[in-house]
Amino acid sequence: MAQQVFLMLLLAGLLAGLMQLLIGCAGGGRIMKYIPYPVVAGFLSGVALLIFIGQLPKLFGYPGEAGFWGGLASPSLWKVEGLVVGIVTMAGMLFGPRVTQAVPAPVIGLAGGVIAFFSLGLFRPELLTLSGNALVIGPIGGAQGLELAAIAERWLSANRLGAADLMVILIPAMTLAVLLSIDTLKTCVIVDALTRTRSNSNRELVAQGIANFASALVGGLPGSGTVGATLVNISSGGKTRLSGVTEGIGVLITYVLLGRFVAWVPIPALAGILLIVAYRMIDRDSLHLLRQRSTVPDFGIVVAVAVVTVGLDLLTAETVGVGIAILFFLRDQIHRPVIRRKATGDCLFSKKRRLPAEMEVLHRRGSQTAVYELEGNLFFGTTDRLFSELEADLRTKTFVILDMRGVRSVDVTAAHLLDQIEARLTERNAYLVFSALPHSLPTGQDLQTYFSQMGLTKPTKNVRIFEALDAALEWTEDRLLESEGLLAPLSEQRLELHEIDLTRSLDAEDYKGLEAGVGQVSFEAGERIFGQGDSGDQIFLIRRGTVRIMLALTGGGRHHVATFSRGDFFGELAFLDRGLRSAEAVASSPTDLFFLSRERFDTIASQYPSMARRVLLRLARSLAIRLRQADSEIQGLASY
Repeated sequence: MAQQVFLMLLLAGLLAGLMQLLIGCAGGGRIMKYIPYPVVAGFLSGVALLIFIGQLPKLFGYPGEAGFWGGLASPSLWKVEGLVVGIVTMAGMLFGPRVTQAVPAPVIGLAGGVIAFFSLGLFRPELLTLSGNALVIGPIGGAQGLELAAIAERWLSANRLGAADLMVILIPAMTLAVLLSIDTLKTCVIVDALTRTRSNSNRELVAQGIANFASALVGGLPGSGTVGATLVNISSGGKTRLSGVTEGIGVLITYVLLGRFVAWVPIPALAGILLIVAYRMIDRDSLHLLRQRSTVPDFGIVVAVAVVTVGLDLLTAETVGVGIAILFFLRDQIHRPVIRRKATGDCLFSKKRRLPAEMEVLHRRGSQTAVYELEGNLFFGTTDRLFSELEADLRTKTFVILDMRGVRSVDVTAAHLLDQIEARLTERNAYLVFSALPHSLPTGQDLQTYFSQMGLTKPTKNVRIFEALDAALEWTEDRLLESEGLLAPLSEQRLELHEIDLTRSLDAEDYKGLEAGVGQVSFEAGERIFGQGDSGDQIFLIRRGTVRIMLALTGGGRHHVATFSRGDFFGELAFLDRGLRSAEAVASSPTDLFFLSRERFDTIASQYPSMARRVLLRLARSLAIRLRQADSEIQGLASY
């Protein structure tokens, strides 16, 4: 029976090593990236406190039955010899590096402790015996070898195990693999924090899985990268993998060949080394978190993890720390505003240039449009606040534009809220308008497809979607102008000179002279009228269609500056200063234009001076209106 139990333990170790290997190959080590810094700081401080609690009794030499505080409060239980050895060891660790950097501080301290111990033995002969000496490690054994024959015999009896036995060890093996992996990852996080490096956690798990598998094959028990030994290694100057390999070989040689010498190592000396290591482990930088109110919760996480580490265990502390960090993260996300800016349609306009009469309507009725730029994560924690901030406008606005370009995620709860918003607006025959829906969120989600799947964009709903905020604003402006009877259909008849705003209400004689100098030209949608940097002195009057003004960017793209429509004009800068074209003009629909060159205008002006004066005054007034509109938009953007 004992043989079978031992074999099952070996199999559990074998499976645990294999599972660790698979976890590492599958990339499970990446979990360490999600352990917050306050949790790591709590680990460090908690482990340091555990070392203090475990090593102080050994330094003072009082028995464990006295309890931690009971022993410290009872000087009669202290062993002065052990205390002297420990103090000498700690002094060697602290001051030894000032003498030489060639020898690690723990080695100097240990050497000092051993010398102090044997020096005391000259006056206290009982210290120089191993039997019953509580101040030394004592015999550790180890000369028998690995007994390979016995191990082989145990593995040959594996055929006695049945499927039921294997099922019994499967869950413990999985649990062991997970716990060992977490312990190793936790150590990796602490080491990274101390050494300011970034370890390859997946490689660590793969290597440890192979090591545990090999250890189980020869009768060994599985293990993990422990914090204590690793910290001593680092504090002794270990910086590369060679230090770990050297330590392993050294332990093996010591166990097999030098056990009788190690037996004389004083326990208070080891306790002194660990106490210095523990002191250096405490993350005193965490106290800086108390200086600002916003970081006090992070300090609370450090304290909570440290307390749970001391009171319970590291695994529970990790769970508590990560859990608290998640709660604080959710609280931060919930309190973080998802509305970046808000504006109304009477101060934020599209890039489509409107005639003065149209702008008067937009200034008067533009407040019926509310524009919200959203950002961050729309999820169950932020939906209620979003609805509360939108609620007033849902009762009064005709158009609610949600600019989604800054949104990083949307969950089902948020999608349901948007559906409720649409329903509230539809009751009043108002519209919910989306702009700049991301085609690929950081989660890989296509927002427009997601909204379609959630039924938010059904044809029966008052929802509109546009590629950019400017297009959404233009659509809402068109609807307002349409309700006032000012929006002309694209297929409408071509305007004549007397119907265009710049040349309206001239005398019959003036029209006669103007018509003699004006030419006509037509463009199809997408055709370029002139390019940026072209020479030319014509001003263009739009009889029908729309024209987009584009500015070439240094990076190779193009920026949409403005859109001009029926009854408006463009190209006035080159007409006035006869310089090169400052931007590109492209017909965005079938377009008919009048054009008038500056050279021809000057010729006509000499014959019809009153006409020239009126046209130039109206041109100046129109440019002034455009500048005022630009100023208004800049002010709106400053508050948006």
